[in-house]
Amino acid sequence: MYVMKAKGNLFVLLLGMLGIVSCNDSFLDQTATTDLNEESVFADSAYATGFLTEIYADIGFDSELDRFGEGGLQCATDEAEPRASSRITTGVAFAMGTINPVIVTDDVWSRCYTNIRRCNKFMQFADRAPIAAATLKQYKAEARFLRAWYYYMLLRHYGGVPIVYDKIYGANDEIDATRQTYETCVNYIVDECNAVLAEKVLRPRNSGRSNGRISQAACLALIMRVTLDAASPLHNGSGFGTEDTKLLLGYENADPQRWQRAYEAAKRCMQMQGDYRLFECHTRHKFPDDGPEPGWGFYAVQSPAEFVNVTTDETSRGSFSYPYASYQEIILMRKMPLNIHTCQLLDPPSCGGNGGAGYAYYDLAKCFPMIDGKPIDQSSYTYNPLQPAQNRDPRFDISIVYNGSKICNQQNYAYSVYTYQGENSTQDAIYSGTPTGLYTRKMLPRAASGNWWVEPPQSRPLIRFAEVLLSYAEAANEWKGPDFQETLSDGNTYGPLEALKLIRRRAGIEPGADGMYGLKAGMTQQEMREAIQLERRIELAFEGFRFYDVRRWMIAEKTENQPMHGLEISRVVGDDNKVTYVPREFVVRSHVFRKAMYFWPIPYAEIVKTPALIQNPYYE
Repeated sequence: MYVMKAKGNLFVLLLGMLGIVSCNDSFLDQTATTDLNEESVFADSAYATGFLTEIYADIGFDSELDRFGEGGLQCATDEAEPRASSRITTGVAFAMGTINPVIVTDDVWSRCYTNIRRCNKFMQFADRAPIAAATLKQYKAEARFLRAWYYYMLLRHYGGVPIVYDKIYGANDEIDATRQTYETCVNYIVDECNAVLAEKVLRPRNSGRSNGRISQAACLALIMRVTLDAASPLHNGSGFGTEDTKLLLGYENADPQRWQRAYEAAKRCMQMQGDYRLFECHTRHKFPDDGPEPGWGFYAVQSPAEFVNVTTDETSRGSFSYPYASYQEIILMRKMPLNIHTCQLLDPPSCGGNGGAGYAYYDLAKCFPMIDGKPIDQSSYTYNPLQPAQNRDPRFDISIVYNGSKICNQQNYAYSVYTYQGENSTQDAIYSGTPTGLYTRKMLPRAASGNWWVEPPQSRPLIRFAEVLLSYAEAANEWKGPDFQETLSDGNTYGPLEALKLIRRRAGIEPGADGMYGLKAGMTQQEMREAIQLERRIELAFEGFRFYDVRRWMIAEKTENQPMHGLEISRVVGDDNKVTYVPREFVVRSHVFRKAMYFWPIPYAEIVKTPALIQNPYYE
């Protein structure tokens, strides 16, 4: 999709044209943008509705797998190695510690302010459109949420930013581009979401053709995200920054009660209407000849449009009803047309892939526990690097392609990928197809490939109930402690430990004789904190969370400041023609983290042309 983009100047951006653009799945495709103006757009219900659709088009773009061209946020963390390129990308610059205001992408700054202006335009002029009153109220509420969503995107990148409020500036207007404090931005986003909820025009959840539209649940979940971030160490009175920037990046003083606010927001999400819960389904078969697959629901929610008819789970625990099928836990998603783009980003070369989503690090691969929930070096099961999915947390096989993985290739649903080097190696081999010996797999459809004509759904979740459980666990642990338990409105008992157990049960991990799913009993608050951080790393891998999590926890100087590893497997043929496979862990790249990198630099062109903007600290 073409997005109208004003180069490097907040003033120009806010004064930009109306913003009607063409989109590859929009009814405006055949309409020249120069033929449309404010009066014609909002005098027609179809054009006005299409204008709102364009605001939706960018939702979630910041966590795209190929955001930087050679990978996304996963390639700026300890999750994945970017595709080799002669270009200096934002992802590589973050990994190498060389990020600066000149080379950083301006996509968030430009796209977010473009869409904020669109939201203001829509809310101000939509009343002119011949749209039914009830529908118009719904659309305006959606636009108001989307404006808050784009401000949140700016906030998590830069800290406090200029807030335009409801203003639509004209060419001769003086624009105040002063950055607001972090606290002001947090309060604004939360207040906007609460205002949308108070209007009571959005549904608790959407379904069918309305999947992907803003719901009450999305408003509650955004409040949860913002308050969780605000309570976290980076923002909660850490004093990070210089004297003139620290209030732009967090609160002046630490306040433990901010965890209470985050806990209450997460608890509110836990009890929201709409029957949101984990899609815990184990009935499907991975391949035609296999038996039921533990943890299959974890795979299904990555591409829910493929599994809209799976409403029950026949398991040894009984039959569970999922009236919304694989959408059961989806709170907000990015709707996209059918395409093989994701396959091309994720697949190995023999399946038509190009490495555009990067290659998983072995460091992440080793984090997945064994099937009993224990770490690979503490489990009763033996970990074998040559058969890493054997007796393993099923999420590993769903998230990472390794030597011997079975995936789809031109209608061969059980095609084997081989990454070993040596005699009879393939184009998928280490140093040829992958620099780490692994590929990223999460969100890869099983019935399509990059070199086949079948186009699978590309829509992906942005907020799902698993995130709610993990956020609840984190906030409850910090505010109430690791042993806290409570009974919520659904009659079930929850707490930090219970939330983690639910996540692991859905993953297909064995409960064990103690019913702990491999978790330690009687954890201290610090131990629980580390268990929650590990579970977020595993459950939410490659979904754009890791980059911000390690920063808000203030552990990035450790996690992002060390060597990243791959797994080399060599095929050796002996004198007796006996074949052996030799695994070796090796350093792929050493990441460097500088203090400045807790926040993104504001693009240099914005600072130069808008003197009122203060650059984030340590980038001068």
